[in-house]
Amino acid sequence: MIVQPKIRGFICTTAHPNGCAKHVEDQIQCVLKKGPVSGGPKKVLVIGASTGYGLASRITAAFGSGAATLGVFFERPSDEKRTATAGWYNTAAFEKAAHAKGLYAKSLNGDAFSDDMKRQVVDAIKKDMGQVDMVIYSLASPRRTHPKTGETFKSTLKPIKGTYTNKSFDFDKNVVISVTLEQAAPEEVAHTLAVMGGEDWEMWIDLLQKEKLLAPGCLTVAYSYIGPNVTQPIYRQGTIGAAKDHLEKTAHVLDKKMAAIGGRAFVSVNKALVTQASSAIPFISLYIVLLMKVMKEKNIHEGCIEQVVRLFHERLYGRDRKNIPVDSEGRVRVDDLEMRADVQAEVEKMWENVTSGNINEFGGVDSYNKEFLKLFGFGLEGVDYSANVEIDAKIS
Repeated sequence: MIVQPKIRGFICTTAHPNGCAKHVEDQIQCVLKKGPVSGGPKKVLVIGASTGYGLASRITAAFGSGAATLGVFFERPSDEKRTATAGWYNTAAFEKAAHAKGLYAKSLNGDAFSDDMKRQVVDAIKKDMGQVDMVIYSLASPRRTHPKTGETFKSTLKPIKGTYTNKSFDFDKNVVISVTLEQAAPEEVAHTLAVMGGEDWEMWIDLLQKEKLLAPGCLTVAYSYIGPNVTQPIYRQGTIGAAKDHLEKTAHVLDKKMAAIGGRAFVSVNKALVTQASSAIPFISLYIVLLMKVMKEKNIHEGCIEQVVRLFHERLYGRDRKNIPVDSEGRVRVDDLEMRADVQAEVEKMWENVTSGNINEFGGVDSYNKEFLKLFGFGLEGVDYSANVEIDAKIS
């Protein structure tokens, strides 16, 4: 099949297997270029391992620390009429590269929120790994079915205090628009917290600890975001922010539980990035367009892999567990370059002045679009997109 990108709204419905493989290889090379992670993990569970920060974490652990990795995700394989998802192809490429290096790499596809998947992971660790010394929690899902009650929750992106209106960007029409979001109902806040808060992370750690599958000194890390002033009403002070607050409170609870084995639990606050999820969030997409321009001009732009490499090398490893640098709320910060005063001052100035007429001058729309397509394996150098490719890929 000749595979080309098919965009519908903020979703790309196709993925290129060779392009995804090249994207994974580029990330592997980024890790190798930095060199070994001093004192890095050796047996790692990544929950949400197929894209974004989860995939970058798996790649960094494997190729920066020689770690055996077990990945959990929910992706779709190909069929006769359509390609697999990008996450499926990413995983196939990762496994092939890891196995070529003699590294253990096993993947489990299914609902990470479910008791069944948790049991599959427990069985796999007992059979193949014994214990794990790092657990990455990087799930991104719009809904969650509670494993105990059977209730299905759906997350919502809304402000909590009143309506909110601000600029956003319409990628279909390539124009700056005004968007208004209505205040969330209490039930919508509760649902978002149930999907994106820390309950499931705590369920995972409680089970692994009960089964004695966490090695002495084990680290567990979940990913979060704070962001700038311009997005606070809709993000950090909105429904998602309530969920992130809960996630961070959960980290403190888990940190105390992990102390029994000399381990730690942290939330890592990362920078804003082009993802399928961020493309769907009003206001955030325009902010990222402007942010990319500023950070690239200052030569400090980072993608997922650069962020995670820095997290492993400069924050989590090569130091005593008690001396991991955190902010006043106990969070690890690798959004420091994004939140630099000079960066934010330039972004805020551009935000005030950006319009449909000057967006190409002020913003990095082309860069954003290129990064978005890369998520699905398109636009990577060295890939022949006019050639027929095999769309069926196997994972273990």
